This record gives sequence, structure tokens and C-alpha cells, in this order.
Amino acid sequence: MKAAHVPIAMAPVSAAVLVASGYGVRFGVWDYRLGFQLISWSFYTGLATAAVALAALLIPRLRAGHVVGLAAALVIGLGVAYVPWQWQRDGRAAPPINDITTDIDNPPAFVAAVPLRAGSPVSTTYPGADTAAKQSGAFPDIRPVDLALPPPAAFARALDVAKRFGWTIAAVDPAAGRIEATATTPWFGFRDDVVIRVTPTATGSRIDIRSLSRVGRGDRGTNAKRVRAFLAEFAA
Repeated sequence: MKAAHVPIAMAPVSAAVLVASGYGVRFGVWDYRLGFQLISWSFYTGLATAAVALAALLIPRLRAGHVVGLAAALVIGLGVAYVPWQWQRDGRAAPPINDITTDIDNPPAFVAAVPLRAGSPVSTTYPGADTAAKQSGAFPDIRPVDLALPPPAAFARALDVAKRFGWTIAAVDPAAGRIEATATTPWFGFRDDVVIRVTPTATGSRIDIRSLSRVGRGDRGTNAKRVRAFLAEFAA
């Protein structure tokens, strides 16, 4: 194999490792711990691909007849390395918690999700003051939504938003003002449980939401992003 062919061959391999890291977990080929390890490996394979491709591009006798392939390998290598770099960056930026709620004093309780989480190492019992403090410090914008809507209308809107997000609805209890659902992440296929609570107020309704992972100590900010997305869509 010619030297110029090495990075060209490495590029699709590094990309395949990155893609497989998540989808292998999603389809049960391996567990999430190996998936995380593969993401780390893809960073190094992507970086190595980009470095070798760049070196080949800088050497006239190596790049001759292979400029397009080497340029593509450089771009792919950098792109592959960027994804785990950003993934790790998000992980370091988020606190090591996996339970996010708009009401840290009285979080909405899970009912229907409890049997669905059988075997999960993460309890549905709210962790308490330490988690609340970490959430407040990292995500101070996550707060309840108060609307001048009667509870039935607010409940219907909340259910509509949950369905539009593609969450699997586990329970709908208008009398209790509770909606429970399961959200699945697109890459790894992690299942996180969500509970929405609608309570009447003097001027309309208050909406609270809680999103909880089934595995892991931290969630790299995933639950906070989900709660923010729901609140933004609901308010809109």
C-alpha cells in the first residue's frame, strides 16, 4: 500500500468506529461503557488520520495524484476527532447529576415509570439537596412555567408537546395533572423518563417537568437540554 493510501483508508475506519460506538449500544451489540470507550478511541484515530493526511499533502511526491483523497481524509479525520472532543467538553461542563426538574423543592413524582425502570441502578427518589444545589448552579434558568391557561388547556398543550417530541407516553392522568413518558436519545438509545405536572394557580396553571436517566451518574447535560426544549416549546 502506498503511503498516501494510509490516511485515505484510515478515514472511513475512524468514522465507522465513531458511528458504531453509539449505535452498537442502541442495538444491544455492547454496553454503554464500551460505547464510551469507542468514542475515546475514535478521537485518536480521527486525529491520527488528519495528521497523516496533512503530512502527505505537504509532501509533493506523496500527494501527487491523491490530493482529493487526502483532502477528504483530512476533513473526515478532523470531523471524527471533533465529535468526541465536543462530547467530552459537554461532559466536563455539566455537573455529574442525572435528575433535572423545574421544582427542586417538590419534584414531580414518578408513578407509571417505576415498574418500567425495574433493574435500573438509578432510583426514582429525588437525590436531594446536593443534586438541587448542583442543578441551581449549572442551570439557573430551569424554572416552572406559569400561564394564564386553565389546567385542562395547559394539560392538553403539555401532552401535545410530549407527543410532538416523539416521547413514548406511559401515563396520562388529567385528574392528577400528571403525564409520564419515556424519551430515547437518538445515538446511544438511552431511555430517560419524564414526568410533567400541571397544577392550578390563582391565575391559571403551573407546569413542572422532571427528566431522569436510567443509567449512569451524570448525563452530560442531556436531561437539562430536554427540559429546556420542552419548556421553550410549551411556552411558544
